[in-house]
Amino acid sequence: MLLGPTGVGKTALSFALAERLGSPILSADSRQLYAEIPIGTAAPTKEEQERVKHYFIGTHHLTDYYSAAQYEIDVLKLTSELFQSHNTLLLTGGSMMYIDAVCKGIDDIPTVDDITRRTLLDRYEQEGLEPLVNELRLLDPEYYHIVDQKNPKRVIHALEICYMTGRTYTSFRTRSTKERPFRIIKIGLHREREELYTRINCRVDQMIADGLIEEARRVYSYRHLNSLNTVGYKELFAHFDGSCTLEFAIEKIKQNSRIYSRKQMTWFRRDEEIRWFHPDEKAAITEYLYSRLNQSLF
Repeated sequence: MLLGPTGVGKTALSFALAERLGSPILSADSRQLYAEIPIGTAAPTKEEQERVKHYFIGTHHLTDYYSAAQYEIDVLKLTSELFQSHNTLLLTGGSMMYIDAVCKGIDDIPTVDDITRRTLLDRYEQEGLEPLVNELRLLDPEYYHIVDQKNPKRVIHALEICYMTGRTYTSFRTRSTKERPFRIIKIGLHREREELYTRINCRVDQMIADGLIEEARRVYSYRHLNSLNTVGYKELFAHFDGSCTLEFAIEKIKQNSRIYSRKQMTWFRRDEEIRWFHPDEKAAITEYLYSRLNQSLF
């Protein structure tokens, strides 16, 4: 498993490792799933996917409902098939919940129905986040005290479960780690903050040059969907709505991408099983990987 924050350099290294291992690449990116937004998600190009077989790239549409729980099911089914012909599989990405779904498993939380989802989303759009946070405090005070209260996705989902089941979201969260029929080796990539921020800024500029603005215009009519509540699109949507200039929107994409990279690293650093390397330490990464793989053979 190769993980790390956005812009750190996972893609380039994943190709080198996959080719060396003779492995396909399983993406753990919750937005690269969607076929309509390859530029803003830095999805592998057609040529790159011809170089190494990829899974979970462009397999869904923006209107499709997909979750970390479904990802867990799909990955386990796929790995059971791929391990018939491969000794090692490479999963790479930076979506924290998707990675945890594979490593630890997702609690058996009910799927939210469309009516409940639309009701809460409408309330969020009309009332803002604060009233929903206050309601969560009343309905599920335990989760209220641990949730990121500035994250609408987390707050809304907890309320969806409360409304739909009549139970607290907390009551479904067992937080137990599930056993897996394979061994997981975790390699994390990191860079010094200024180095990473420079790469992120340059990557956003490249996305703009590659046609991100035009891509965002094509999906603007779907802006209410959760699949587009992501960095790169919501800022451009604000520009299309007349709320800000294009220059401001691009700077906000860079800023929010940097903020997201910090959140990713905060999440990943809690996992003591991750061995960290700079992406340029290719020899050390390879040596560590093969030492762990050899251990698993005995």
